Amino acid sequence: MKYALAQVAFGLAANALVAREASQCVQLKASGGQSGVLGQLGDGQNRVGGGHPTGCYCLSDGGFTDSNGRGCILTPPTTQFQCDVGASPTTGFAIDSSGSVTYNGSSKFYACPATDSEYNVYTTPVAGQNKCVEITLSSAGSCGAGSGQSSAPAASQPAKSTAAPKPSQPAQSYLAQSVPAPKPSVPTPSAPAPKPSAPAMSQPAMSQPAPKPSQPAQNYPAQSMPAPKSSAPVPAPSVPAPKPSAPAQSAPAPAPSVPAQSGNMCPTDLNGNYQFPHLIVPVDSQQPNQAYGTQYNGKVNSHTCSIFNFDIPSSYSGKTCSVVFLFPEQKDLETSSFTVSGSGKVDFTQLQSPANQQTTYANQPGKKSDLASTSIVPGNSYAITSGACAAGQTVSYEICGEGDFSLDYFQDYNPSPIGLYVRSC
Repeated sequence: MKYALAQVAFGLAANALVAREASQCVQLKASGGQSGVLGQLGDGQNRVGGGHPTGCYCLSDGGFTDSNGRGCILTPPTTQFQCDVGASPTTGFAIDSSGSVTYNGSSKFYACPATDSEYNVYTTPVAGQNKCVEITLSSAGSCGAGSGQSSAPAASQPAKSTAAPKPSQPAQSYLAQSVPAPKPSVPTPSAPAPKPSAPAMSQPAMSQPAPKPSQPAQNYPAQSMPAPKSSAPVPAPSVPAPKPSAPAQSAPAPAPSVPAQSGNMCPTDLNGNYQFPHLIVPVDSQQPNQAYGTQYNGKVNSHTCSIFNFDIPSSYSGKTCSVVFLFPEQKDLETSSFTVSGSGKVDFTQLQSPANQQTTYANQPGKKSDLASTSIVPGNSYAITSGACAAGQTVSYEICGEGDFSLDYFQDYNPSPIGLYVRSC
């Protein structure tokens, strides 16, 4: 009997060990070229120095999640270590018996200056940053549930407290040209994608506003050339649309006529309540049956569109919601990047139902309405459409490219925000 009890006790102890290893919550400290316990900004960036609230990081299945439930990732292309709302953790991390942190077996990390006294953490040195130094990361002690300590305080400071230098000139804001809604006879796909029971990235969007230049943006209408109507569920990217007369590198000139009427517009910034997409799914007409699943990047070109799901909170009931596209210049981005080439317009449409991770070009939801077609240029923000918030619902929007225009960007709310958002006011 005592042997049986011993076996049970051993089994329970082994199970407890597995449970502890499955989710290990620690504070992290840097040593080497820069040293100190990692703190967190309100937007989830992890830094050495600056006196920010201490971060608490839980390791599970090779990926870190912070005490606010944000997945910790290595942002492309710089590999900055930060924690984002709705993100799936980057895997490959481990903590050995001595407390040392490794990524894909390597204990080498890098600290590169964000300010004179604060350093961001990377797995590779940042190109063009001559002051990056090699560091190691290790456990600075347990934190969170089951550690005997209170979990690390939620980072409540707004992102603007440590934002990168603001642009010397505020980005202009454009009112995108509305295009006619499709006629009722427009067919929908015979096999629309089922509505997902839970979006893959289902955590609520962040509540802290990201910084923007303090001077209000000016509003201009976009170029007035309307997008051609399409009878297909998605604009057929294989047929190039007429190119605008002005090159893509030049900001579209304000139309001298009255701007397109689209109701009350919320500001084209994130200095207020807004929603981050909880699902970004690319679809490709050249691979119509390929499901790519959720991505961090928005991508459009002559054959690729991107679909964005937004979960609109019930608290937005009675408010106005505007769909905005923010496109800062590369020099104003802190943790994101983009590539852009060619010329042509970008078409924005609302879909009849949400996408999911199995959505393809062939089975994507049908169009509900065409919203706008406009040329987009770095250094500007665009108001796409506005109306009563669809409180308590999931809404889905699609962006597609015309002509030889191509854009690939990392959707990010850090300074300066880039991508598609729903802004409420």
